[in-house]
Amino acid sequence: MSSRRPAPEPPEPLAPLVDAHTHLDACGATDAESVAAIVDRAARVGVREVVTVADDLAAARFAVQAANWDFRVYAAVALHPTRANALDDAAKAELERLAADPRVVAVGETGLDYYWPGKLDGCADIETQIEGFRWHIDLAKRLGKPLMIHNREADHDLLTVLLDEGAPETVIFHCFSSDATMAMACVDQGYVLSFSGTVSFKNAHELREAAKLVPDEQILVETDAPFLTPHPFRGAPNESYMLPYTLRALAELREQEPAALAKITTANARRVYGI
Repeated sequence: MSSRRPAPEPPEPLAPLVDAHTHLDACGATDAESVAAIVDRAARVGVREVVTVADDLAAARFAVQAANWDFRVYAAVALHPTRANALDDAAKAELERLAADPRVVAVGETGLDYYWPGKLDGCADIETQIEGFRWHIDLAKRLGKPLMIHNREADHDLLTVLLDEGAPETVIFHCFSSDATMAMACVDQGYVLSFSGTVSFKNAHELREAAKLVPDEQILVETDAPFLTPHPFRGAPNESYMLPYTLRALAELREQEPAALAKITTANARRVYGI
C-alpha cells in the first residue's frame, strides 16, 4: 500500500459480498464515525459485512470496539506471528478476554512468518512464533471459534503444528499465497482458503493455479486492506469497497460468473464466521 497513487474509483456494485479480512484501523479508522464511513463506502458497492482483524493488542482492542460500534463489522483478535514475542501472560489474559466478546468471530491473525526474521527489527524468532501459534490454536479450540492463519513461507511447519496440536473445527488461511500442492493439502484437511488482491496479479502464476482448485464450499474473498490492492491499482490504497475488483478477477480465473461466486463466498463467510 502506498499514498503515491490516489484512491481508485469504486467498482461496479456486486452483491452480496463479505470482506473476510480487513484492517479498519490501518485504513485510517479511529472512531465510530470513521468506521461507518469506510463501511458505508463498501456497502454502496455490495459489501454488506466486514471482518476487521488485529495483529497486536492495540489493534485487537480497536477491532472489538469497531465491531460493537457498527452492526456490519465483526472482529478477529490475535498477535501476528512476527509479534509473538509480545505474548506474555498479561497479553494472553487480555486476548482471552477480547476473543470471548460475542462480536469476535475468529482468533487471528496467527500462524507463522518465515520471511521477516532477520529482516525486521524486533521480529519474533521462529521458535517463539511456533510457541505463540500453539497458544492461539488452543485459544480458538477453547472458545469454539475459527482460527485465522497468516502463513508466509512456512507451509510445511505450519501444517505440522496444526496436525500436532489438533486443528480447531474451522481453519481459515487468510490471503492464501502458496502453490497448488499446498492448496490441495489444505483442502484435504477441510481448511478454508481466502483470496486477496494478489490473485489478480498476472505474475502470481502458482497462486493463480492454486485458486482454480479450491472447491466452492471452501473459498472466501478478502481485501487485507489497506494492503494488496488488486490489479490494475497496485500502489494505491486498498479498502473494503475494492472487494468487487478482486472477486471479479477470481471469478474470471475460476471461469465462474461473478454474481454466482459472490453468492458462494458470502454464504461461506456467513457460515464460517457464524454471522
